[in-house]
Amino acid sequence: MSSFATDRARSSNRPLSIVVLLGGWSAEREVSLASGRAVVGALRSRGHDVREFDPAEMDFFAYPWAGADAAFIALHGPFGEDGTVQSLLDQMRTPYTGSGPQASRLAMSKSASKQRFRATGLATPNGHTVHVLEAKDSAVQKAEAIGYPLVVKPDGQGSSIGVSMLESPHGLDEALEMAYRHDPLVVLEKFIPGREVTVAVLERRPLPPIEIQSGRAFFDFQAKYHDDTTRYVFDLDLPAGVIGRIEGAAVAAVDALGCTGVTRVDMRLDPQHEPWVLEVNTVPGLTDHSLVPKAAQRAGISFAELCEQLVLAKLSPATEANITRAA
Repeated sequence: MSSFATDRARSSNRPLSIVVLLGGWSAEREVSLASGRAVVGALRSRGHDVREFDPAEMDFFAYPWAGADAAFIALHGPFGEDGTVQSLLDQMRTPYTGSGPQASRLAMSKSASKQRFRATGLATPNGHTVHVLEAKDSAVQKAEAIGYPLVVKPDGQGSSIGVSMLESPHGLDEALEMAYRHDPLVVLEKFIPGREVTVAVLERRPLPPIEIQSGRAFFDFQAKYHDDTTRYVFDLDLPAGVIGRIEGAAVAAVDALGCTGVTRVDMRLDPQHEPWVLEVNTVPGLTDHSLVPKAAQRAGISFAELCEQLVLAKLSPATEANITRAA
């Protein structure tokens, strides 16, 4: 299979039949709809036959997947990012964008990801998991062991949904209660002071890092999708060599989980300019506020080209051969 760099220089010689999966049941439904519809428009602008599929409104197993060349996964959160839809599409023998089932499951779980990061020598904040059935004293003790400030986050949720930052033990009960609404397993994580940085990675190729300046303690849901005052800075004022370390950590994090396609690696950059990996997003947002399209544009890749080449990179050899013969 050709690399992303090779695919990028090539466009399909015939229109492809592409199904964009969007919407779903998760708390990120509205974000997914926005991402998916942006992808639909981009792929149609490249001349492809594109259809929308919302699993919350349509029967997955009754859908004529055999007629599709590929599926573009724009489903955020559970079902879309946890390996479920990837496994189903594997059963249907339909090529799809992004990572496979195992990598998706690992990346979706913040605690499992953290274990992989540590095992490969990546710096990641200290943390503990707390289950909804655990005694209250257990959560308090684990939080004290980590130390404040700390972040409380659902283990398997994205877009900073259900996430709180605490400067002290005050508010821990409320933060846990909010996180438990989204996942019975919650991660307590040491907050790393410094700067918020994210790196999009395309098939092991890091795109320009972005510093996020939101005016908030951390990059929460409001800042990600609704706050027009959030600033995205590409020209990072950093000592020589730091950008390379940030990019290297991003690629290493993606490799540690076995991810493919386009991913987004979120980090904190501490006052000593050391990158701390927080998580890897295997289905990053593709809305007008999203970071991957901004990074791709900075690297000279248009949004339409990005979407098309993510599909082309996943086509089966037989489909690629048919496209070649159709030229």
